[in-house]
Amino acid sequence: MTPALHEASFYEAQPGGRALCTLCPHDCRIADGSRGACAVRFNDHGVLYTLAYDRVVTSTIEPVEKKPFFHFKPGSHAYSIATVGCNLQCAFCQNWEIAQWPREDLPRRLGGDHGEARLPLEALASAIPGRARSPESIVDAAVDAGASSIAYTFTEPTIFLELAYDTAVQARARGLKNLFVTNGFISEAPARKIATVLDAANVDLKFFREKSYRRISRAGLEPILDAIRLYRALGVWVEVTTLVIPGVNDSDHELRKIAEFIQSVGPEIPWHVSQFFPAYKMADRPVTPVDTLRRARDIGLQEGLRYVYEGNVPGEGHEDTICPACRTVLIKRSGFTVRENRITDGCCPACATPVDGVEMSRPRVAVSGRRP
Repeated sequence: MTPALHEASFYEAQPGGRALCTLCPHDCRIADGSRGACAVRFNDHGVLYTLAYDRVVTSTIEPVEKKPFFHFKPGSHAYSIATVGCNLQCAFCQNWEIAQWPREDLPRRLGGDHGEARLPLEALASAIPGRARSPESIVDAAVDAGASSIAYTFTEPTIFLELAYDTAVQARARGLKNLFVTNGFISEAPARKIATVLDAANVDLKFFREKSYRRISRAGLEPILDAIRLYRALGVWVEVTTLVIPGVNDSDHELRKIAEFIQSVGPEIPWHVSQFFPAYKMADRPVTPVDTLRRARDIGLQEGLRYVYEGNVPGEGHEDTICPACRTVLIKRSGFTVRENRITDGCCPACATPVDGVEMSRPRVAVSGRRP
C-alpha cells in the first residue's frame, strides 16, 4: 500500500511559505521544505503534512499492565501501535531507535533552498519506515487479536495524532477502548480533541524541575502538568509514570513534589515509580536500586496517593493493588500477569471500600508477558 499524503491538523499558514505547528507547545515555525521538532511534520509551500499518518512501525498484542495501566480493565489485552518520531529528545529514551529515527536518519532540510532539486513529497513519505496501515485495518487487527483496547504507545502518540484520532473513532464504533501512553507534551486544543475518543492516558511525569526537562528532554514542565490536569478534567482515566533515574530525579524532595502534584489533581491517580535501565545517551547511569523505588512508594503514600507501584522490578509484591483503607491485597500480579483479582462489584471484599479505576472487578483470563 502506497503511503498516504495527509495534511496535518493544528497548524496555521504563515507569510513567506512558513507554517506554525500548534500541535504541541514547541509551536514550531517551520520554513518551507523543513520539518518541526518531531521531524515527522513537513511544510510544503505553506501546507503542513504529517509523514507518519499511515506508517505503522510496530504493532503487537500485549497485557494492558505492560503500558502500564493497573486500574484499567486489569488482565485485558491492548493492541499496541506506533509510528516513528517524538516531540521530545530524552537522553534516556528506551525506544530511541524508532522515537528518534526521523531526527537522526533524515536531514532537517530536504532541498529547494540553495538551488538543489527538492525531494518530492511522495518520496519523503516513502522514506519513513513502517508498514502502510489504514485505521480500518488497525481496528480489524485489534478485533481479530481479541484485544479490548488499542494503545497508542512506544513512541509519542501526539505526533501521530491524526492516525490515532481516526483509528480511535473507528475503535469506539467497534466496542474497543482507546489508550494513550504519552509524554504529555501536547497543546490544549489537540488534547481536547483526542480526549473525546480516549478512555485512559498514562502520562510520563519525568521530573519536577524545569531545568531537567529543558536539559534532558528538550521540553518544558508546565505544559505536561497542564495536560495531566486537563485529561482528568475531561473524564479520561489517568495514570502517571516516573522513571526514577539515579542522581537525576531520585531525591526525596523531587519525588515528594511529584507526589504532591499528583495528589492535588486526584489522590485516586495511580503513580508508577519505575526502575531505570541504562539506555541511549545515558548508558553510563546505574540501574535504579529497589530501595529507591520503595522510598518513592513510601513518599507517595505519605502524600496521600491511594495507589503507588514499583515498576520494572522482578519478583512479586511490587505491583500488587492494595486496598487504600484496610491494606488487603486486591490484585496480585507477577510481572505483567494478573494472578488473582479479588475485587468484587468494584469494591474491596474485606471492607467494601470502592476501588478506583475502570472495570476493575470484571472477570478476566490471566495474561502473561515478558519484561523487555
